[in-house]
Amino acid sequence: MKKQDEILTIDGFKEEKLKEKGSQFLAQCFPISNEYEITKLLDKIRKKYYDATHHCYAYRLFNGTLKYSDDGEPSGTAGLRILNAIDHFSLTNTLIVVIRYFGGRKLGVGPLGKAYYNSAFEVLQKANKIKKTFYNKFFVTVNFTQISTVHHVIDNYNVKLINTDYKDSVTFEILVSLNDVEIFQDKMIEELKGDVNISVKDKAILI
Repeated sequence: MKKQDEILTIDGFKEEKLKEKGSQFLAQCFPISNEYEITKLLDKIRKKYYDATHHCYAYRLFNGTLKYSDDGEPSGTAGLRILNAIDHFSLTNTLIVVIRYFGGRKLGVGPLGKAYYNSAFEVLQKANKIKKTFYNKFFVTVNFTQISTVHHVIDNYNVKLINTDYKDSVTFEILVSLNDVEIFQDKMIEELKGDVNISVKDKAILI
C-alpha cells in the first residue's frame, strides 16, 4: 500500500489584518511540526497580545492530530472556521491564530464566523505554500570498488545523498522517500550482488 510521502504546508510566518464593525482581527499563520512547538507559540502569543479579547486558533498535523479553540467566542464561530480555511488549502503542519480586539459592536453569529474564516483564508492565501517529503535514512556500506554502482542506483531514485564516509570501507548516508524504500533497498542489493551492508532508520524525516 502506498504511503503518504508528501505534504503541503507553508514555508514561514505570515500576518494579515481584517476590520469588521470596529473589531480588529489579526490573523497569523505558522509552519509547525509537533504539539510542543504549538504550545510554546500559543503561550508566546497570549503574552504578547495580552490585551486582546480572544486568541482563537486551529491546527492540523500530518499525523492526523488536529485541534481548534473558540477561546470564549460562541461555539462554532471561530476555531472550526479557522480549521476550515486550513482544509480549504489542503494544508498540514500549519497553525493559525486569529487575535480579536473587540470594537464595541456585536457582529452576530453568522458575520462573526465569516470574519474568522475570512481572516484565516486571507493570511493563508498570501502565505507561500511548499511541498515537503518524508524520507527514511539509509546507511549503505560497501568496498571502494563498488562506489560507482552505488551512485548509479542513487541517481535513479528520489533520494538525497547526505554524506560519504571513507574509512576501511565506504559508508553512504542517504535519505530515501518513503514510497521508494523497499524498491531502493532491493535494487541496491541486486546491483551489488548482496555484497553490501544496509541499515535503515525507521523514523521518517520530513524535508
